[in-house]
Amino acid sequence: MVKPKYKFQLYKHLQMSIPQIYAEARKAADDLGIPAHLRGRIGLSRTLAGCPSPLRNDIAEAITKGNSQAIPLAKIVDEIREMVKAGYGDDWDAAPVNTCEAALWLCMDTLFTPPHLGRGDSYRACYILPYEKQLHHHGAYGRPFPPRYKDLFADRGTTAGEQGLQGKRLTNLDMVIVPLAGADYPVHGIKQHPVPFLTEVDPEEAIEQIALAAEVHGPHLSGFASLGYDTPGYGYNLKDEQGAAVLQKRIGEVAAEYGVPYLINNTAGMPFIGTDPRKVQADLIICAMEAVGAMNTGLIIGRESTMVTIRRALGMHSDRWGTTASFGKAGYDFVLPSKAALLAQAQALRMLHERPESVTGPVDQLEAIVQQEFAKLPPSLRQDIEISKSYNRGLIEINYEKTWKKASCGLPVFTVEDMYAGTNILQTGLAQMGIIPASACEGNIEIAPGLGTVDEQGQLLEEPMRYGVQALVQLIEIIARHSQLLPQ
Repeated sequence: MVKPKYKFQLYKHLQMSIPQIYAEARKAADDLGIPAHLRGRIGLSRTLAGCPSPLRNDIAEAITKGNSQAIPLAKIVDEIREMVKAGYGDDWDAAPVNTCEAALWLCMDTLFTPPHLGRGDSYRACYILPYEKQLHHHGAYGRPFPPRYKDLFADRGTTAGEQGLQGKRLTNLDMVIVPLAGADYPVHGIKQHPVPFLTEVDPEEAIEQIALAAEVHGPHLSGFASLGYDTPGYGYNLKDEQGAAVLQKRIGEVAAEYGVPYLINNTAGMPFIGTDPRKVQADLIICAMEAVGAMNTGLIIGRESTMVTIRRALGMHSDRWGTTASFGKAGYDFVLPSKAALLAQAQALRMLHERPESVTGPVDQLEAIVQQEFAKLPPSLRQDIEISKSYNRGLIEINYEKTWKKASCGLPVFTVEDMYAGTNILQTGLAQMGIIPASACEGNIEIAPGLGTVDEQGQLLEEPMRYGVQALVQLIEIIARHSQLLPQ
């Protein structure tokens, strides 16, 4: 191969080399000695939407015991509320829903969109969010502004068009996307699209741009939204003295100035041990309960005054004749969780209160394994890879965008669009090795214990976890050789 002069030539060559890369990946798996009985049964993610992790024993037992009893669902929800209030204070409340995406849609539709009732046409409203990774989640609910972003998510999702992500856009709601100061948005991938490089985001300069957008769109402003993550790859590395991400805190301050809600999408994060909405002046935060080893459900945590609207929309707030809780018919009752899901959430929250080390411990062990195995990479490649630990999401982030800073060609970056197109070789290559892939998009690789790598108590199983990390390291070397970053 002639050394590529341009990025698209690199990705064109990689696409043509996929059969050879796959063959080398399969051989590497054999050389590592990954047992046949583990292949296809262990993964580098905690859970996937289409492949959730097995339930821990205590959660399975709580579901079995609860399902053998007649328990009003409002009673289980009250238990969840009590634990949230114990963790955040009496002026915070909670509402469980069936998925995190349902939680986003519910919050956006009830808090950000204009009223549907009233004579005549409704006015338009908008919410503001930073141009960041994973934007197709919390950024799918309005018509994009500026118009240059109108098709930003067109190649994402399982289904295209009006029945896909673009069909989530809500009535008379716009979203204003603000690029972040210090970030870069280069085009990468076999299926080429802009990629947010966020490790050098300057939160103080970035908030000036966000505040300017708020001033411009002030008459129509109804809210702010952002991710709730805490690692360098997502632009939230700079923390204040309380450990809060400075950029999130500044967004919360601007939202308070305008008197509109700030919604944090923490849909891979956990309550209590993760991002604290109080410290960043958020009004609501959405957490993923599968991250705690429970079933795939979402939990909305918010200030009491804001949660009245959310809980009324779900039919959880009060019966017509006046009660402190209910579980009945309402406009959004189709996103209510099942009894089993509520029991799982309650047990997971109980565990986070009583034994948080059962979640943080495996993350610490995984970090040690990742550091050990990535130290085996050639120094020329390892030196620009940043490894970070997140208790919030219960994972290890491996960010390699800086491999592109010192040279015209770095370790190939695959887009979210590549993931949906089946051309994200970091993911499809792992599958060839018998490993359920990690999330590996936009210069970020995220590894978590969960899929066949923990026991029934949620504790790390070192052997299968190490096999998975070793496979990833081998695949990175294979891709690097095909990219001429390492000798063949």
